[in-house]
Amino acid sequence: MFKFSEISDMCIKCGKCIPGCTIHRVNPDEATSPRGFLDILKGVEEGDIEIDKTFKDVVESCFLCNQCVEVCPNSLPTDFMIENARNKVAQKFGIAWYKRAFFFLLKHRWAYDLVSKLGFYFQTCGFKIEKEKNAIRSRFSLPLLHKGRLLPAFKKTTFLKKYPERIPSKNPQKKVAIFIGCMANYNYTEVGDALVKILKFLDIDIYIPKKQACCGAPAYFTGDFKTTEELIKRNIEYFETFIDEVDAILVPEATCTAMLKKDYEEYIKYHMDKEWLDRHEKIKSKIFGTTEWLYKHTDLEKRLNKKLNESVTYHDACHFGKVFNIRKEPRALISKVMDIKEMEDPNVCCGFGGITMQTEKFDLARKEGLIKAQMIKEVDAKYVSAECSACRMQITEHLDKVDDNKIFVHPLEIIAKAID
Repeated sequence: MFKFSEISDMCIKCGKCIPGCTIHRVNPDEATSPRGFLDILKGVEEGDIEIDKTFKDVVESCFLCNQCVEVCPNSLPTDFMIENARNKVAQKFGIAWYKRAFFFLLKHRWAYDLVSKLGFYFQTCGFKIEKEKNAIRSRFSLPLLHKGRLLPAFKKTTFLKKYPERIPSKNPQKKVAIFIGCMANYNYTEVGDALVKILKFLDIDIYIPKKQACCGAPAYFTGDFKTTEELIKRNIEYFETFIDEVDAILVPEATCTAMLKKDYEEYIKYHMDKEWLDRHEKIKSKIFGTTEWLYKHTDLEKRLNKKLNESVTYHDACHFGKVFNIRKEPRALISKVMDIKEMEDPNVCCGFGGITMQTEKFDLARKEGLIKAQMIKEVDAKYVSAECSACRMQITEHLDKVDDNKIFVHPLEIIAKAID
């Protein structure tokens, strides 16, 4: 059984977590600082603090960016604490209807496919298509959606339906599976297109598991542990059917990668039977972010010899940079294709923060998003890139708000540009 005090008591109150804390930057309150969170959660466990709407407001204000975990001398998993606290909030107050509806789609691919198809054909009714931004702009205000906000556009065909399950190579060097992630499957399908192109270029056999489910991150970060556990079991059981056939499972999304490797392990350790921990261990060893694997396990860097006369600035997605320290790998590959012009602090969170932050607490997401967008605007480059579709959605929206016309592209899209 998980106990907040086991971790809270290890906090030495050094304050190293505060200067870079995303929520503290836009809402400088000790209660919503990492060490403040830890004290409050211990108080709840000991009965000194009630799980009320004030507590709900506090624990839902964290961006889960992992900055505090990265700099903590004791590596305290504050993000894991917050996720468990949100589960307690969900148990007491329930989960909003629109979140439950969204989580239903995440659990039922057929339903999400249907909504996506309807969204493609009817999105012009409520939105204006912005092709250059790969987004749609709301024409009027809707519940939880302000007029003029940019959202990812729906595509006519999802990535999982666009390609056959197996794409063999004539002289295969390796074989990999692709875990595409929901946003890249339904909205940013060009990410998967680029990955397929790169893998073909490298003579790698491609396996696209058609029954893959959502990684569960949106539900997990919201405190819906029932949905989270269902998706964990479903994905592990499915991965086991092909894990021995592939050298790696490539994931072009930072959040999905962190969920599948790190968050599954943490959740299983405290909430599921040890059997699942052992089963996950075998799968975890073969899960990689795309640029990390391409850099470490192929000769792609040596084979990229077409330098384009264009420049890009790179944003370190929190779930790659802060969680796995994946920073060198994407830059090494991108720099073979374009000049990289670094922004003031690539490590600063973009402010996406999850479904709650993008709805009830969008005022906080907007504040952090504008900070990041202004930082990007100051760089003289044509593109901005990150290995994360959530960052893509957030940065695209806020670059628009600071009148910057940079185009967001995934690192794989940049690499694919250099492949004839």
